[in-house]
Amino acid sequence: MFVSGPAASQTSSDAPHKMIPAGMGLQFFLVTALFFFWGMPNNLNDVLIRQFMTSFAINRFRAGLVQSAFYLGYFVLAIPAALLMRKYGYKFGFVAGLLLFGAGAILFWPAAVVDRYWFFLAALFVIAAGLSFLETASNPYVAQMGDPASAARRLNFAQAFNPLGAISGVLIGTVFIFSGIELKPAQVSAMKLAGTYRAYLRHETMRVVTPYLVIGTVVLLWAFLIAITKFPRIESEHEGEAGGHGHIIELLRQPNFLFAVLAQFMYVGAQVCTWSYFIQYIQETAHQPEKTAGYILTGTLFAFGLGRFSSTEIMRRVRPDRLMGLYAVINVGLVAVGVLFPGWIGIGSIFLTSFFMSVMYPTIFALGIEGLGPNTKIAGSFIVMSIVGGGVLTPVMGWVSQLTHSIALSYLIPLGCYIVIAFYSYVGHRMGKPRAGINLAAEV
Repeated sequence: MFVSGPAASQTSSDAPHKMIPAGMGLQFFLVTALFFFWGMPNNLNDVLIRQFMTSFAINRFRAGLVQSAFYLGYFVLAIPAALLMRKYGYKFGFVAGLLLFGAGAILFWPAAVVDRYWFFLAALFVIAAGLSFLETASNPYVAQMGDPASAARRLNFAQAFNPLGAISGVLIGTVFIFSGIELKPAQVSAMKLAGTYRAYLRHETMRVVTPYLVIGTVVLLWAFLIAITKFPRIESEHEGEAGGHGHIIELLRQPNFLFAVLAQFMYVGAQVCTWSYFIQYIQETAHQPEKTAGYILTGTLFAFGLGRFSSTEIMRRVRPDRLMGLYAVINVGLVAVGVLFPGWIGIGSIFLTSFFMSVMYPTIFALGIEGLGPNTKIAGSFIVMSIVGGGVLTPVMGWVSQLTHSIALSYLIPLGCYIVIAFYSYVGHRMGKPRAGINLAAEV
């Protein structure tokens, strides 16, 4: 939670604090929409994993490299994004991120034309590079654009639009990318003998092009709208000015920040692992077709969105760290049920984890940058870098499922992640808290 001093321990006293500053409604709308936009490619990846397993005839481990390429973009670009925004400001980050996002989406067209898996991975890397700019800029900007006492609520509200983008992404993928054709081994053999199998794979690959071209066009339009809109800046926006330059070495002395990076790594790993293999979990344990599984995945994203919106109100009465800790413990139990009771009981349990995981990303982010003064932007970039957990743990989960021949047992990976998040909620974020705060500067 991005507060300082006594405000961090308040429960109901946040209520009088205005969430959106006067005169900043348009800017808040434009930036909040970015949370929606980056939710779409994040969860279209869950569809792409299944689609590429079909169109490129690859196994779960290689398909999991979709997430590795994607989250590598976050990891590589987060620090450069922070350094550029230190010089040019948050608005530069918004526009640069959207331009990269749009360019990566449009690259899906030539990738499909040349029909190369590595080209798609490169396009996903470019998209993620753009999202790295957007997340490095948007999260701290929203947290700091108003009253510090309402920062966690404001960031949770903005983040609540992320699952709406995620839902849209999965629906787009399920409706427009999945063909609904699931060939039996005998049918594959027959098509190979007839010489039609290659054409079938080519058709499946081309199905990804149109959705990404439309998304790329909309994103580039939004970049133009932000470019022509005047944005206020906050005190930490140009951190090198007036002796306000922060130092990475100072961050390394902040246990709260270090634990936040670890917790965010684990959270994103848990989220991406859960959703990336949920379609396959449903197919393997309940023997449902991929389109049905895709719609169930969409349902769990609705639960995620409900959790985000409800947490904004719950935090008026319950401290964010305590709420996150409770939700983490609940998810440990739910994932354990999914591991031990595969089938519809397990599906229901994994489904519910999305509601309880929803509060974690924005709360960890807000807690992690609390009181870091001129180090805020660079700290935010490190927390964004930790998103690489989704790229590291997802192929690991795929490897575990292949090794054990059980998708259910592989869910032990997100279970372990929630244990770490629970520890951070109750213990880690309290260690070595800095005393400094960040205030809103005059509008320019």
